[in-house]
Amino acid sequence: MLEKYVSRVEFDSYEDFKDGFEIKVPENFNFAYDVVDETAMRSPEKCAMVWCDDNGNEAVFTFGQMKYYSDKAANFFRSAGIRKGDPVMLILKRHYEFWFCTLALNKIGAVTIPATHLLSAKDIIYRNNAADIKMIVCIPDPLVIQHIEEAESASPTLKKKVVVGMDRDGWLNFTDGLDKSSEIFVRPTEEEATINTDIMLLYFTSGTTGMPKMVNHDFVYPLGHILTAKYWQKVGDNGLHFTVADTGWAKSAWGKIYGQWLAGSAVMTYNYDKFVPKNLMEVIEKYKVVTFCAPPTIYRFLIKEDLSKFDLSHLKYCVVAGEPLNPEVFKQFYDHTGISLMEGYGQTECTVAVATFPWMKPKPGSMGKPSPGYDIDIIDEDGNPCEVGNEGEIIIRTSRKKPVGMFNGYYRDDQLTAGVWSDGIYRTGDMAWYDEDGYFWFVGRADDVIKSSGYRIGPFEVESALMEHPAVLECAITAVPDPDRGQIVKATVVPSKNYHPSEELARELQEHVKKVTAPYKYPRIVEFVTELPKTISGKIRRVQIREEDTD
Repeated sequence: MLEKYVSRVEFDSYEDFKDGFEIKVPENFNFAYDVVDETAMRSPEKCAMVWCDDNGNEAVFTFGQMKYYSDKAANFFRSAGIRKGDPVMLILKRHYEFWFCTLALNKIGAVTIPATHLLSAKDIIYRNNAADIKMIVCIPDPLVIQHIEEAESASPTLKKKVVVGMDRDGWLNFTDGLDKSSEIFVRPTEEEATINTDIMLLYFTSGTTGMPKMVNHDFVYPLGHILTAKYWQKVGDNGLHFTVADTGWAKSAWGKIYGQWLAGSAVMTYNYDKFVPKNLMEVIEKYKVVTFCAPPTIYRFLIKEDLSKFDLSHLKYCVVAGEPLNPEVFKQFYDHTGISLMEGYGQTECTVAVATFPWMKPKPGSMGKPSPGYDIDIIDEDGNPCEVGNEGEIIIRTSRKKPVGMFNGYYRDDQLTAGVWSDGIYRTGDMAWYDEDGYFWFVGRADDVIKSSGYRIGPFEVESALMEHPAVLECAITAVPDPDRGQIVKATVVPSKNYHPSEELARELQEHVKKVTAPYKYPRIVEFVTELPKTISGKIRRVQIREEDTD
């Protein structure tokens, strides 16, 4: 399968990979037909997904079954009035119906809008009206249903409400509708057929400031994740890959469907209500997960477990993304497992853009090097390329060629698009520097960099220093206004088990930072909290901490 879409599959080095890798984009590519149905035709019994939940339920789905259920779902959606171009929001958490629906909407040519189950009625109203959503499909969660119903009167384009496995007045029962629908769905032709530039997917970003933006991805987008899955996550044919992510976030597109199935790997899906490190490790052990991806937060909790209690002999490769990885977490995970965590960087707007690829020696805390097809640079405030060691903003140059899988702009907002992408340059808003070996090092979001007494202090470096101390479970570094220094560094700390907030512990953490990094970077203020404010996708909301400090 993979050979159809890449110039070469195997490479000898990062340099060979960077120079020799290219994605071949066919005309009118449609992932559901050209990958899933094609695999189902050739190898109907090939495993596509292993699924389980916290209640002891489990299921295994083959590609043949994925075709079967997605064809039935496509007929269900058709019967409910969904046509090419219609926006449909999926609030399905980690229920396996998400995959049936996503593939079905691909087949019809409708626009898939994944969303989290944590949305309020206000959030749903905003999304419904921003994207003219015609249908919502959701899990049978009373609170989710309540919020959708509360949003309905203020959502004029919403025509149909669908819930999985439940009868309710004014709603369609997806499970019943699926059972009654035909298993034969013929690929549309002519005007109803999809073309590469059609909108396939809209993601509302979980930005730490402002209203969510609508990221527009076309039908070519899945091919871009060949880089993500095959060459960063290192998934293999007939393997089992586990990315920890809710289907409402772009991370699930990175790790739970497109690139993995293109590379022939099955995906592991664990549907849980509350993250418990021990339970996650038991899933990895029981189902013999081969490759694993999670954000740093997950790894921070895993290293606090006794990993020696679990049989991880099948686990071969682990990657991390979402936020920078603290070197101490890298070290402890390696000490426990013998596996080096390979970092990667990207945004909802693209695929993996910078990564530590298999041929590279990882440098803990570094994102790695640019992906093939991505013309990446770091520029200063005047737009000039930075020298080695100098901080600047990460940009992607697109004037010669746009990377396969990169977005097409923010839907219905040309002004917002032009604000970050003009003259062939896309500005990520992320600050970094690169070393003499070409490795990129994350500093922080442009808005998060602290300017104190003429120094520029990146929050990540101070956070990494704090994370080395056993008393720190999680932390966030922010700026507090200061009349003399302009800004001073503040640390908001969640203590580890068996450590209790005190002035003595605060001083100990301050002295620790002075010893492991430049003394001027130490936090002059230390505040202990039980939890950090986060976006609904799990990213630390430093902006909220700053706002609360200035109120």
